[in-house]
Amino acid sequence: MKRILVLAYGVVVYAIFFGVFLYSAGFIGDLIVPRTIDSPAGSNLWQAVLVNTLLLAAFSVLHSGMARQGFKTWLKQYIPAAAERSTYVMFSNIAFIALFLLWQPINIIVWDVQSATGSTILYSLFALGWVIVFVATCLINHFDLFGLRQVWLYFKGVEYTHLDFAQPWPYRMVRHPLYVGWITVVWAIPTMTVGHLFFALLVTAYILIAIQLEERDLISIHGEKYETYRKKVSMLIPKIF
Repeated sequence: MKRILVLAYGVVVYAIFFGVFLYSAGFIGDLIVPRTIDSPAGSNLWQAVLVNTLLLAAFSVLHSGMARQGFKTWLKQYIPAAAERSTYVMFSNIAFIALFLLWQPINIIVWDVQSATGSTILYSLFALGWVIVFVATCLINHFDLFGLRQVWLYFKGVEYTHLDFAQPWPYRMVRHPLYVGWITVVWAIPTMTVGHLFFALLVTAYILIAIQLEERDLISIHGEKYETYRKKVSMLIPKIF
């Protein structure tokens, strides 16, 4: 029964994640969904800055803190080890949903690309960013990254093993194509408001900090293999020569 519950938990968490992922595209791109990053503003400037800063800070601390090995070890004392990754994804889902609901738009225009060509180029880059994000997760095992592999192995009674360190094609160009995709997503937009710019700047800063923490963990797991990889491959911008 316990194995069935853990599997069901992982599947439900993944389903919520997929909905959050889809909503994120509309939220960031100011497209289709009811509340977006540039919905009509409802608060004064400084209140919006304060609320948005707290939302992004809470997300950053939660997302990075729960990814650290020490926290994972602590959490596994209280839940099945197989559910640890799904729990991390669930809390990330909650943080995203809070962002969607509580974000305070600041609709002062920074730039507004009016030409059809320019707008098409930027929206194409925006779409490409989402493709990069999704494909990058698939190449390093999408289902392991979001907890489904762990709960499925637990359900079958098979011991979980860490994935081998691999370098599929985009990971041979940059070490973090997933983050390249996210940076593209938050910046490639025809109409940039102050609120969106604030979001893009803080997300970019978070990514640069998160990379340092993540690579420290990867070095502790993969050792010299990752150190060598780190020296050969650039972090976010491909080496031309």
